[in-house]
Amino acid sequence: MNIKLDRKDKKILKLMQINGRISNLELADQVGLSPTPCSRRVKHLEESGLIDRHVTLLNAEALGLNLTVIIGISMDRHTPDRFEQFEDAIINMPEVLECSIVTGQAADFLLKVVVRDMRHYEEFLLGQLTKLNGVSGVHSSFVLRQVINKTELPLQ
Repeated sequence: MNIKLDRKDKKILKLMQINGRISNLELADQVGLSPTPCSRRVKHLEESGLIDRHVTLLNAEALGLNLTVIIGISMDRHTPDRFEQFEDAIINMPEVLECSIVTGQAADFLLKVVVRDMRHYEEFLLGQLTKLNGVSGVHSSFVLRQVINKTELPLQ
């Protein structure tokens, strides 16, 4: 999907990435459009799939989720059914924020996980993750400090 964006579309997307709750009136004003054409543009960007969804980002630390872990998962077999079983299982684990299939490493999957503390991580690791069919190896890296944590995609 390659959608042609003009300057106003890019400005709309940039502003909406910074503040997803921006009103149409404020958005239109900042972009230099009247409210109706601005609303039409936003609707078009949503319908085209360029705007994937609207979310509220929560503060993990304020919720007591103080430990972020990047986990490399190695699988015993590289078959579609084995990978699908793993994906189906972890999709329902609330601690898992991201899961990617990767190449160029010893791991087959990389997970980003948030938990309260090391005890919670141990329960998650030993009680859920290592019990999944096909998991043959786990390598955990603990985030000491996030240097960059943004959600805005670059718009050239």
